[in-house]
Amino acid sequence: MVQLHVKRGDESQFLVTSTTDAPLEKLIRQVTAIYNGRLKVDRVCSEISELADHGVTLPPNMQGLTEEQIVELKLKDEWEEQCIPSGGAVFRKDEIGRRNGHAPNDKMKAVLMRTVEEAKALVSKKQVQANVCVTVEMVKEALDQLRGAVMIVYPMGLPPHDPIRMEFEDQEDLTGTQASLQVIPEDECQLWWAGKEMQRGKKLQDYIGRNEKTKLVVKLQKKGQGAPAREPLVSDEQQKQMMLHYHRRQEELKKLEEADDDSYLDSEWSNRQALKRQFQGLANIKWGPR
Repeated sequence: MVQLHVKRGDESQFLVTSTTDAPLEKLIRQVTAIYNGRLKVDRVCSEISELADHGVTLPPNMQGLTEEQIVELKLKDEWEEQCIPSGGAVFRKDEIGRRNGHAPNDKMKAVLMRTVEEAKALVSKKQVQANVCVTVEMVKEALDQLRGAVMIVYPMGLPPHDPIRMEFEDQEDLTGTQASLQVIPEDECQLWWAGKEMQRGKKLQDYIGRNEKTKLVVKLQKKGQGAPAREPLVSDEQQKQMMLHYHRRQEELKKLEEADDDSYLDSEWSNRQALKRQFQGLANIKWGPR
């Protein structure tokens, strides 16, 4: 199996496997699904952390308003009484006024946060260092774990305007957000390798040959953004090791230079003729009166 190390810019994203005869159309679709799926997992994990701290999201017309403004405008959260966490709620006020403050108790919060950590680890960038390939199924498994944890804590479900529910139902609206700039639509995704775009309609073997043990670094790019920067000849880690070796060598040379002292040659133990002179009885001869 060919192993592809997928990067976005200079940042490692994940590893994925394929075959040399795989159509690039299919490969690009797979890589895009994993990349966007990982972004979805990160967004859901972020929202679940907020859910664990401050409860469900307020209706859009109540978000950001003070309690006085809500009373003055006679607004009411119709979902507050329906969306009660298992085991009862603990009030933790949301200072930015985005959530209703009726958070899960500590036990249910622990369930949510533990699941968040497990889901993040499943699709983490650290999987690259561990040489673990990420698949579409792993991304779906992470989302299913998150969905299950939310159902445990909120068996009655979340309000339709809650971003977590919208993410699970693929109805999220990322317009005007930073997250929208990270997502790459499937038809706008490009794969680059060795400074060349891997064209749809061709096969992987048209670029790398038929060696199934090939490992290569490919870069994700959005259509219209031009060619990404090529991989440096020396990686950051290799450069650090080279600098460390150079520094150690300099220290060694410095110590050798400081130790370049031949005064020890005047010592008795360094005299090569000392044993011969001792046998001849000439070892302890002094001139002058005793």
